[in-house]
Order: sequence, then structure tokens, then C-alpha cells
Amino acid sequence: MMRLMVVMAAFLISNPLWAQARYDLLLKGGHVIDAKNQIDAVMDVAIAGGKIARVAPNIPPAESTRVADVSGLYVTPGLVDMHVHVYAGTGRRNVYAGDNSVYPDGFTFRSGVTTVVDLGTTGWRDFPDFKDRVIDRVRTRVLAFLNIVGSGMVGTGADRKEEQNTQDMDPQATARRAREFPALVVGIKTAHYTGPDWIAVDRAVEAGKLANLPVAVDFGNFNPARPFADLVTKHLRPGDMSTHSYKDLVPFLDDQGKLRPWALEARSRGVKFDVGHGGGGFAWKNAVPVIQQHRFVPDSISTDLHAGSMNAGMKDMTNVMSKILNLGVSLADVIKMSTINPATQIGRPEFGHLSVGAGADVAVLRVDQGTFGFVDSQRVRFMGTRLLVCELTLRDGRVVYDLNGRTSDLYSPTSGAR
Repeated sequence: MMRLMVVMAAFLISNPLWAQARYDLLLKGGHVIDAKNQIDAVMDVAIAGGKIARVAPNIPPAESTRVADVSGLYVTPGLVDMHVHVYAGTGRRNVYAGDNSVYPDGFTFRSGVTTVVDLGTTGWRDFPDFKDRVIDRVRTRVLAFLNIVGSGMVGTGADRKEEQNTQDMDPQATARRAREFPALVVGIKTAHYTGPDWIAVDRAVEAGKLANLPVAVDFGNFNPARPFADLVTKHLRPGDMSTHSYKDLVPFLDDQGKLRPWALEARSRGVKFDVGHGGGGFAWKNAVPVIQQHRFVPDSISTDLHAGSMNAGMKDMTNVMSKILNLGVSLADVIKMSTINPATQIGRPEFGHLSVGAGADVAVLRVDQGTFGFVDSQRVRFMGTRLLVCELTLRDGRVVYDLNGRTSDLYSPTSGAR
């Protein structure tokens, strides 16, 4: 035994890199943007055991087993997309709780997203199946808002009649299911309701109160009998959220092009405004004046990812972020709207930052300069000069996407076969 210890000590002394390796991966030379920790500067990020181990300038490369040069790139917390539809694999035709959903791993990591929130695809009845079928099997972190309709988003046709069934809007059953899965269910959702009354919204809010969770509203049909202004100033509570905020029907502006007072009133009450781009939730004719001219910016940026939106104007998270960036919102704020803001809105402040000890969910992004066309939900193109591209994504310290192989060994003719 003594002989073995002497040999091991001699090996460590003669191999200083082995002896000094404190980290599994060092992201070297990137510009770190971390809103929670108020970092917006060139720094290195060291990762060990799946956690953020250190964020500081000039961490010695010899202290890490592997080093990735990310100079000229932006290092951010893993992105949080708080509006997606990923209840795939049910076999149901033409509905969100079926063929219109997508499996998350194929669409998240390549755009820097490590956490998604399925926004109301399932109600209290189908959530256990969603957990078993998707949540428990994928590498993306999947959280959920429960639909106030017990059967979830199973409506078909223009009227989505199944989602108009007020008899299936049960606040007590919805809250019970939410309390059953507190680690996964982070809110309550109502969507696509077309009636002239407030039943869907008010029952969602009731469920939110019972479960102590926020509510998200996709206003669906903009019925004059229930004005949008009343939604955000009278029915939603502080912390509740309106998604598809820049949809063409949202009446932000009056006839003179001025921002209506209710918008500022709602924001002062603490109501949140989410992008929720999707296939029909983002219009340049609303977004340009509201964001660019009146500076009424979103609280959170999200995709409304589903089978229809991913190949249309929306595309992916970095594309939606690029749209907001090209409307004059700073990159630091765009990152904030895609990390700590949504994490806080869903009551998960442990995500969306690079604090020492936090899970190492990390995105490395590139900002390309040039001429780029960005298409809204109405197939209208807006020209911009900056495009965000994901170079690298880590989920709990593991490389899950690496566009240019920055974390891989470099080939050389003398490296030998493996």
C-alpha cells in the first residue's frame, strides 16, 4: 500500500495538469451576459460536476480538463422559452394535444433553449400521460401550465368547440392536479375561448388562486363584449400574463397612433406581456410602433413553438429574439427577457442565471451582422441587420449542441484512429 501511494504521488507531481484540473469545462474569452448577477463583460465560465463553478476574468486553462474558445461570442444562461406545445405522440390528428405538438429536444438545444414551458396543451385529465410520454423521456427541462379545460387543447375546426366547453372548466380539479405535481406545473392557462363572457378567464384565475400559481391568457377571439383592456386591468392579477402580446388585434394604439393608457396601467399593476410569436401571434404592424416607437417592450420572449409555427415566420427562439433585437431593444435586455425574466415569472428563480452553484445550463450565441429578412405571422417581412445564432448549448454541464465542435478534439493526421 505504501509503495502504491508513493507511485501515485510521484505521478501527480510529474503531471501538473492532472493535479491542477479543478473544472470539467472552461468556456474561455466569451462576453458573459447574466442579468441576475449584473454581468455584462468579457469573462470566463468554469463548470464542474454539472454546476457553474466560477465566473471570472482570466481563469487559467490549466485548471480545466477541457477548454472551449468562445472569444467573440456571447455566453448566457440557458434560454427559457415559456410558450411551447410539446405534447407529441398521442396520435390525435390536427390538434395541439397531438400532431400539432413537437418533441422538444429536436428544436430546443439548437437555439440555446434548455427549459421550456408547455403552455396549456394539457388539462388536468391528460397531464399524467404528458408527463410519462414526454416530460420524463426528454433531455430538455419541460414544465407546464395546465389548461383550465380539463381535456386540454383538443379543439378542431375554426370554432375549436371542445375548448369552448365551460362545463369542462373546473378550477378545483385543475388546482388539485397542479398541487399533485408542484415540481412540474407552474401555472394555469386559458386559450381560444370565443364566448362573450369572462367564464374561461375567471375560472383560470380561480384555479390560479387555489393553486397559488400565475395565469396565462391567449385571448383567442377579440369579442367587443369583453374588451382586452378589461382583461389586463380588471381580471388578471399581478404576475399573470397575456401572451401573443403583439398580435395585430391587440388594441395598443388609438386612432392617432398613441399608446393607450391601459397598457401602462396594466404594467404598473404587475401584469406581464409575453411575445408568444406562434403562427398568428406576432405582427410587425403592432410590434414596430409599440416596441420601437413607444418602448412598450415585452417582459418575456417566447416562441409558441408547434408544428405550424416552426417552419413559418417564427422559426425558433433565436429568430424571435433577433426580431426584438432589431426593434432597438438592447442585447442585454433581450437576453434578460429570455432567461431570468421568464424564470421568475414561472416561479423558478433557480433557472436563468450563471450563479456559482447553479445548474450549468448555458447558451453560447453569435451575433451576425448583415442584411436579414424577418417574417411575422402574417407573412410580412421586416429587414434587420443583426441575427442571433446559437453556437453551443449545455444542459446541466453536458454538451447537447455544438454547431462548430468547439468542445471537441481537433483532428490532425497524426492524432491516430479511435
